Formats: sequence, C-alpha cells, structure tokens
Amino acid sequence: MSANNWNIDGTHSGVNFSVRHMVFAKVRGRFGKFGGSLDLDPADLAKSSVDIQIDAASIDTGTPDRDNHLRSPDFFDVARYPQLTFKSKQVTRKGDTEYKVTGDLTIRDITREVVLDVEFGGTGKDPWGNQRLGFSASARIDRKDFGLKWNQVLEAGGVLVGEKIDIEIELQAVAKAESKVA
Repeated sequence: MSANNWNIDGTHSGVNFSVRHMVFAKVRGRFGKFGGSLDLDPADLAKSSVDIQIDAASIDTGTPDRDNHLRSPDFFDVARYPQLTFKSKQVTRKGDTEYKVTGDLTIRDITREVVLDVEFGGTGKDPWGNQRLGFSASARIDRKDFGLKWNQVLEAGGVLVGEKIDIEIELQAVAKAESKVA
C-alpha cells in the first residue's frame, strides 16, 4: 500500500479527555466535531505528518451547564478561539507499533509542544473497498499552560478542577484516493 493522503473518519474516531474534579473524582468528556488529514505511508510511519482541527464548541461532558462554562472565556472562549489545532513536527518510532508524535497544540491563542504516545492499530479494507488504518494516542497536558486557569478553592482543601488533563484519541482514517462509500 502506497497511499500517502488520508482523511480522518470522524464517525469512527474520538477525541476524549478526563480531568480530576474535587481532587478525588474524574470528569470525562469529548469533542464531537473534529477533522483533519494525515500524510503517511504505512510502510514508513516515521515520515508521517498529522494536521487536526477540533471544534472547541463541540465539547461535551454530558452536563449542559458545565459545557457552557467550558465554552466561556473562563476556559476555551469559543467565540474568540473556535478551534483547537494539532500540527505534528516529528514522528519517532519506539517499537513495532509504538510511536512518539511531537507537535504543536494550540488552545485559545497559546501554542505549546506536546508529545503523543501513539499505537498503530493496523490497516485493512472496509466492506466498500476503502483502505483504512487506525491509531490510538494519548497525552497528558497541564491546562494552565494553555491559559485555562479558572478554578475554585474547596472549603475542605484542594481545588474544584484539576490541572492535568488526560487526552485519549482513537483515530481511524481512510485513504483519500480510494474513498468511495463510507
């Protein structure tokens, strides 16, 4: 297989996160709208590049009031910064199917280098003849590094929202040149 251009299949992919809430529990959420492209050859993934855009307003934690607060200037300020982006700079092979993808993550107006731990899941043809491939990726970021500083001190000690955000991505992509019915 030599296709280099791949589209992210948003229907079969997910951008998820979790954060500590009140020190002792976790809140999980996801972004429902995202897209982007991959430039890669499965025969040599270390020469790949990734460009992803995430619709900040599509945040969903299952609680509308919390989601609206996350869209506000206290957090993502989606009116001013409608997208989160990730653009890879380097892909390094770490094992048979493991890679480190280093890139620039932009949230609001702040860009920081982030390293994703990536596992290549493999390739295959779907029932319509499209060539597909899959990846799982994870990273931990500090939300304060991206200007997401709002918090509330708890009477019992600690803070309402943790600083560390765990990101988990399940990504399926389809070759552009072969894309037929999805």
